[in-house]
Amino acid sequence: MRLRALLDTDALGLRLLGGDDELDRTVRGVMTTDLRDPSRYLSGGELVLTGLAWRRDATDSEPFVRILAGAGVAGLAAGEAELGDIPADLIEACRHHRLPLFAVNETVAFATITEHVVRQVSGERAGDLAAVVDRHRRLMTSGPTGGGPEVVLDLLTSDLDLRAWVLSPTGRQIAGAGEPLSGPVGSALAGRHLAATRTGRRGPHRTTVDGTTYSLFPIRNTGRGAAPASRDVRESVLSDWLLAVEADASDWPAARLDLLQGVTQLIAVERDRRDAARTVRRRLAQEVLELVQAGAAPTEIAARLRVAAPVLLPGLGSAPHWQVVVARVEWAAEGAPGAGTGAAGDIAGGPVAQALLEEILVDPAVSGPDSADRIAVAHSGDEAIALVPLPAVPAPGTGTGTGTEGTAGDTDDSGTGAAAGNEQDPALHADVLLAAVREPLSAGLADDGRLTLGVSAAVHSAEGLRGALEEARHARRVAAARPGRVCAAGHHELASHVLLLPFVPDDVRRAFTARLLDPLRDYDMRHRAELIPTLEAFLDCDGSWTRCAARLHLHVNTLRYRVGRIEQLTGRDLSRLEDKLDFFLALRMS
Repeated sequence: MRLRALLDTDALGLRLLGGDDELDRTVRGVMTTDLRDPSRYLSGGELVLTGLAWRRDATDSEPFVRILAGAGVAGLAAGEAELGDIPADLIEACRHHRLPLFAVNETVAFATITEHVVRQVSGERAGDLAAVVDRHRRLMTSGPTGGGPEVVLDLLTSDLDLRAWVLSPTGRQIAGAGEPLSGPVGSALAGRHLAATRTGRRGPHRTTVDGTTYSLFPIRNTGRGAAPASRDVRESVLSDWLLAVEADASDWPAARLDLLQGVTQLIAVERDRRDAARTVRRRLAQEVLELVQAGAAPTEIAARLRVAAPVLLPGLGSAPHWQVVVARVEWAAEGAPGAGTGAAGDIAGGPVAQALLEEILVDPAVSGPDSADRIAVAHSGDEAIALVPLPAVPAPGTGTGTGTEGTAGDTDDSGTGAAAGNEQDPALHADVLLAAVREPLSAGLADDGRLTLGVSAAVHSAEGLRGALEEARHARRVAAARPGRVCAAGHHELASHVLLLPFVPDDVRRAFTARLLDPLRDYDMRHRAELIPTLEAFLDCDGSWTRCAARLHLHVNTLRYRVGRIEQLTGRDLSRLEDKLDFFLALRMS
């Protein structure tokens, strides 16, 4: 806004005392001060409001005005409440430095002037930004990209003082202005956005993380050419991006909310462009998958892999190893609030799992929308199947990551820095894949969805792909037998007893575990004896009395008493291998 506009607003109570020829100066902000030297707080373009408390005598006016003029302020407004008439020495100093000077009537509060200026300046900035956003949208929809989401986010920061980030549904940063969000904050914001979306609430969603307030805007393309709206929110909730703004949008005027909605539509256009770039990789994966499932000759599959390798691993000097990852998203028949009216069977699970798996396979430590360029995911029925190329995989026993994988319920936080393991072992590991994304995805799945995932071992030729696919599918079934919304299993687990457990009928499982464990649970409830934890620790210590007693912080005699009580209640003998195995399986199936 211009200084001249202030004089046209009677409610501000301003009277011009000097600087008639400088009234076309632009006001970019407002500052109230009574400091003798406020220069450290000035950036230029401000209307400075002062009550003149800094002035002790006539000699103080010249240095004060000189400091303001040197800082490039737009003008000075002095209140009449303290001294009555504005001192002549101040008027002369402003005339000498060509600084417009206003007198503020004692009946007008500085807060009134501040509110008016801020409202006008913010509105004009929003209008300017809206024009830029509209121009950028036209460029992106009719021709080459205008620079991606980063350009618009930079404008939000520079013109509206808003820090903003584009996040994936797992909290991974796609784009941002200024300092990047930390991984835990991004994950928390994504989880809360997904939870709010599942309840049917309309955005933006307000939330606070670590004392900072954010407003979360869903990114959906609602413009020309957009896909039809989903009948059920579950069809898109696990694939939509979101815009996180460091501000409380609950009291924003409609014009600013509309501007941010325009920003999300613009980013959605860019999202569509990035998704279109995945078409080639998806087609390659689909062709290889169809050949593998049809039992094609290894030479034919190998020829297709040679076509895929340059696309998935550009510049690779030798043929890569490959891993197969299978994912499945399943929904209960009755959805959570906001899930929509369609039955779970009406939701196409394959595309949902495909988009989600493409996100999960991205290294969470890598930001940007292009970090998934080497991931090819196809879908068959309700399954998503990823063909993941690896530049090299260490021989068994030579790498640090070839040990047994953890169970899906356990995560190793030290391994979340890279979805593909580490520099010594680039192979994918089931527990590491889900460690960084389990929290937000659980919020998106709510009470009616499940994600299960299986990972194969690495294979180095086309002959091994069919076995890798079956291995990944078996591992996913093992994960499906576990409790929890987000579960995974790796190929290492298929060499143990856990491969058999998913195929035990539910009624047999319940009868077996009840016969062995219910007497112990009942006794624990009545006497708080902790027999179940004692049994678990005893088996975990391979029946070693001293190690188990040390782990439980018990005297060995106390441990012997508890084990004797377990044997008395169940009629089993924990010195016998068969009974130890029965207890072990019962605990795993419970």
